[in-house]
Amino acid sequence: MNKKKTEENITPSQKQMLEHTLQYEKKIYDLEQLLDIAQSFCQNLDFSNLLESIVYICMAQMHVLGAEIFVRDIITNENFVLETSKDFLNEHKTVIPVSTPIAAILLSEKRPLTFEELKKICPNCGHLSILETLNPTLIVPLIQKSHLNGMLILQERIAIEDDATYSEYELNQIMSIASLASVAINNAALLEMSSTDMMTHLKLKYYFFNILTEAIDAAFLNKKNIAVIMFDIDFFKKFNDTYGHECGDFVLKSVADLIRKNLRDSDVASRYGGEEFTALLMDTGKEEALIVAERIRSTINEHDFVYNNQHLHVTISGGVSVFDAETNLVSSPNEFVNQADRGLYISKNNGRNRVTYFDPKAQLALKSANAKK
Repeated sequence: MNKKKTEENITPSQKQMLEHTLQYEKKIYDLEQLLDIAQSFCQNLDFSNLLESIVYICMAQMHVLGAEIFVRDIITNENFVLETSKDFLNEHKTVIPVSTPIAAILLSEKRPLTFEELKKICPNCGHLSILETLNPTLIVPLIQKSHLNGMLILQERIAIEDDATYSEYELNQIMSIASLASVAINNAALLEMSSTDMMTHLKLKYYFFNILTEAIDAAFLNKKNIAVIMFDIDFFKKFNDTYGHECGDFVLKSVADLIRKNLRDSDVASRYGGEEFTALLMDTGKEEALIVAERIRSTINEHDFVYNNQHLHVTISGGVSVFDAETNLVSSPNEFVNQADRGLYISKNNGRNRVTYFDPKAQLALKSANAKK
């Protein structure tokens, strides 16, 4: 009763002032949210984790049931790639060419568009069907320095008081988040490029050693096993000498692709140098590591490499080492990789096209026997 009387006693000017106060409080709260979002994006330079973070933040802020992100391919720069799709059954990622009219429209409009708006502006765009499969309610451009870095797709919206439309304020809010996301994606992409071998698209040696250092520390603290595999393409020089260096590049790219396809997302493959490759297998013991290494070896051995209508038989040799806090407590990443390299050396000496496990006990016994001679 008292509350009702109080509301009745409020003058129109006081009511208007109260409404303005509530609006300003909301704007201050939203600005604080944007600062938190910016800090979160800046702290996350891992490409996959960053995209996942952007998706979840947009879902929470815009009250949507799902979101997806197309990002410009950092290697070829030719396509927008759907990097957030969880469709693991589909080996090939969904792509939209950079040259699509949709990209030109989003860059020109510089604002979020509903799918219906996009269809009206460009009714004959050939790639609308790809977007339609994602059930979009809003397509948001990710713009960085007058370039379209990607597209944020907001999916089905949770209706508030039976209203699922976006207000002008919400459209401005999502564009602010998209601007922050675009800068963060650009920074993460630059880091990704600087740590990636442009020919094979595998990680570079220095990046591999950084990750391996962290992995050894974590394995020691958590009493886990991790494994390193080192591969070398057998008789690689003959491909360059017989068919030319372009053929050698083709073999390198193809082998790298087959290695990558036979690893988990949590594992890290690198081009160690020349025709040598390394792979770090997380939470993996001896038996599992040998299975993975043998699977990669046999896949490459059985693969039909076709270059300029020439069928090439390519084989690789491998060495495997496993970190174990009790039986093989390696003190540095260099020592760890050198162990796998010694296993590779044994494979080479025993006829190539095989995988050898580096046994620390056997090596100690051999050293002891040599010392007695």
